Amino acid sequence: MALFIVRRVLMIVPILLGLLLLTFGMLRLAPGDPAAAIAGDNATPEQIAAIREDLGLNRHLIVQFADYAWNAAQGDFGVSAYSNRAVGLDIAQRLPATLELTFAALVIAAVGGIVIGALTGAWHNSPFDHFVRVVTVLGLATASFWFAIMLQLVFALDLGLLPLRGRLPAGMEVPPDTTGFLLIDSLLAGRLDAFGSTLSHLALPAVTIAFGGLATVARFTRSSVVEAMHSEYAAYETAVGYPRRRVLFPFALKNALVTPVTQIGLLFGAFVSNAVAVEAVFDWPGLGSYLVQAIFAADYTAVLAVTLVIGFVYGVVNIVVDVVHGLLDPRVAERM
Repeated sequence: MALFIVRRVLMIVPILLGLLLLTFGMLRLAPGDPAAAIAGDNATPEQIAAIREDLGLNRHLIVQFADYAWNAAQGDFGVSAYSNRAVGLDIAQRLPATLELTFAALVIAAVGGIVIGALTGAWHNSPFDHFVRVVTVLGLATASFWFAIMLQLVFALDLGLLPLRGRLPAGMEVPPDTTGFLLIDSLLAGRLDAFGSTLSHLALPAVTIAFGGLATVARFTRSSVVEAMHSEYAAYETAVGYPRRRVLFPFALKNALVTPVTQIGLLFGAFVSNAVAVEAVFDWPGLGSYLVQAIFAADYTAVLAVTLVIGFVYGVVNIVVDVVHGLLDPRVAERM
């Protein structure tokens, strides 16, 4: 297992290099001049040329890529043309908000999808199963930004049950920034009021992102449970008199979890991409909104840094999923 984990960790390196090279090339071909964006509309050609030289944009592309890769390895992503601050500082301030939102959505999708999928798989072709299959199809077909607006209209504006935007209400004192995750910081500071408020602000955007993923996990879990419930060992357990729920938990479900756990790792990347639109709708101060603003400002430095950080986090999450996969099915670790 230790060798399996080491191999999975080493696989991140070529993936990040490939991601960095791909995004660097695409952004250099995109229209717009980052030096002109930093200088402003009233800048002279001489001022723009000076900024371009300071940033190294007048050097060969290979040299620019090598310099950026070396600096990124040391945690230096340069200065943002959008905020005029160090990109690393901007990312450090915004990354916890995006991770908190993404992991909350991942928990909702994983727990809800596995529970619903297990129940529909154990009692497949029942009315409940047919109803869930229709809902999951809707979940896969629904655009996240439209679903976000609908949730705002119903639960925030019409019913007034949940807040419309942001992470905390205006005027509430923010807990001390210990981890960057407001839920954890609120508990560490003993601020139950801030914890409840953060949870209520997190509910709508997290459910928005999780809806499509929950449908995916539920469908894969259902398929795996149906197959497990028709296996020989499940037939034997049923024949000796075990009730259906006793066959499902833990025998059939444990063997059926391998496929949905793999899908959970793949969902993380989809959730991060969906967070870009969702954060804009809910005014969530995370990397998604920062990335959109950086793109509009032609801030290549910030876009490259955010892409690299998201790729790194995505790689780490997939390593964790692979390890869990190996623990559930040791044959996976032996084959890889």
